[in-house]
Amino acid sequence: MHSRKSTIQKLCPIWAPLILASLFALPVSAQSFRVQCPTATTLHPAPPSGQTDPLSGDPLYTGPSALTPAPVFKPLNGAPPFSLPKTNPYMTNGGAIKCQEISGGDGFMTEADGNQTFLFGFGPLSGLGLIQNGQPGTQLAADFNQRYNSPFLDLAGTKPDPLFNPSFPVNINAGIAIPAEMMNIGVLNANIPAPLMAIDEDDEFFLTLTNVGMIMRPDLFEQHTVHFHGYPNASSFFDGVPDASVAINIGGSMTYYYLAPDAGTYFFHCHITPPEHLQMGMVGQLYVRPRQNRVATGTSLYTAFQWQQSDLRTSCFPSKDILCATPPPAVNTGFKQGDTVNSNTYTKYAYNDGDGSTRYDVELPLQIHGFDPNFHFVGMTFNPEGFSDMKDKYFLLNGRSYPDTVQTGPQATEDSDGIVRPSQPMPATLTLKSGQRALLRISDLDVTEYQTLASLGIPMQVIALNARLLRDQAGNNLYYTTNSITLAGGESLDVILDTTGIAPGTYFLYTPQLDHLSNDAENFGGLMTEIVVQ
Repeated sequence: MHSRKSTIQKLCPIWAPLILASLFALPVSAQSFRVQCPTATTLHPAPPSGQTDPLSGDPLYTGPSALTPAPVFKPLNGAPPFSLPKTNPYMTNGGAIKCQEISGGDGFMTEADGNQTFLFGFGPLSGLGLIQNGQPGTQLAADFNQRYNSPFLDLAGTKPDPLFNPSFPVNINAGIAIPAEMMNIGVLNANIPAPLMAIDEDDEFFLTLTNVGMIMRPDLFEQHTVHFHGYPNASSFFDGVPDASVAINIGGSMTYYYLAPDAGTYFFHCHITPPEHLQMGMVGQLYVRPRQNRVATGTSLYTAFQWQQSDLRTSCFPSKDILCATPPPAVNTGFKQGDTVNSNTYTKYAYNDGDGSTRYDVELPLQIHGFDPNFHFVGMTFNPEGFSDMKDKYFLLNGRSYPDTVQTGPQATEDSDGIVRPSQPMPATLTLKSGQRALLRISDLDVTEYQTLASLGIPMQVIALNARLLRDQAGNNLYYTTNSITLAGGESLDVILDTTGIAPGTYFLYTPQLDHLSNDAENFGGLMTEIVVQ
């Protein structure tokens, strides 16, 4: 014992400078927080200009065009200009640069029975105002790169932000670039679902993930990644599967890069010990809007579909390859962008259908999930979770159980630091005018259960499965009408609710699995919401 104490005393003069050096190095290590959102790339050398689509902000689509890079490239960092090695023209289909920023950490959410549940989760570090209003947080580069500046850290407006600068205008949607602000906003800021993302075909998407650490579990040195499930990606480096790419340590950031592929409903999750991190809440939804949205008013959708055959990535001619994502429609319906049906004018579509069959008026992303309260409680303690005993008792639509699913606006939770944060910002209810069509983007991120949703009174037309339009190689639409759909974990469906001829009233979207209509031990809750037709 005496010799061990003497050894410690001898080592103290060595340890002390190292400890002090590490403390002084903390501000430097914090600089590993980085966010990237370029204003120009080779594919998109300039911001969108001229006539743009009001939904996406992207230029209107008129078919592939040749783009010749400038022979002299001017770097953004002030380095001297240099000549590009090649100035050959290449094909472009428009699109724009879009950016988003999220944190990986922990937090709390509130169940419909009042129970507060601990989360591992992703939270917003950009588009905070958009996400709190149930909208995607994805933004054009020009909007993302403005200065973030908010006087408050919480929804109640009672906790001041120490980094607020009154000399700048209030802006809660821009990306957060200051490391201290990333921590101020990012800690205990987990959302369920994760921040919603929406991009358009041909966009370049820059997504920054910053790992702010687990405040309630300081013993955990959890890495995090973003894996876009089912999303075709050209590079495994950005795929988020740690054995084929990289994982982000606490105190670090990583910017993922994606070139938006085919339109459809996708989702993302952390791929570190997936059964644990998915069960704990690290799941979110992403959807890709089709080029067809961006064609000019009066343009034939069938003609716009023919334009895409000049792009090898989306061409279906001449062989009608079985890997073709969306074959041309068998019949030219003559549907034009901006046509009116039942007094509704259509400019939004779920897919590049060429016939207007996936048109919709309003959309509702719906993420199905389930929580095991015991697993989450143990996850908040220093005990190992019991994976073999995992059993969901809360069943969630956009992070909420009935009756919370019919509440509008963000649902907030007061965290352990006394700050009220929007823990479940996505609404799960929908209001339609009679005759309108609603697109439900439904995904199941449940770890342990199959989930069924039934619609009473409004038939569901299923148009796509796992981000693929239901159409055969001959161009025949294989959509089907049903009153219930069933999904396994890791599946998505696109469903149209057409209220033509539907009487005004309140209709239920619910599960017929009776044990899923509960909030733990409380009956009359769970997987249920309302569709209101006015």
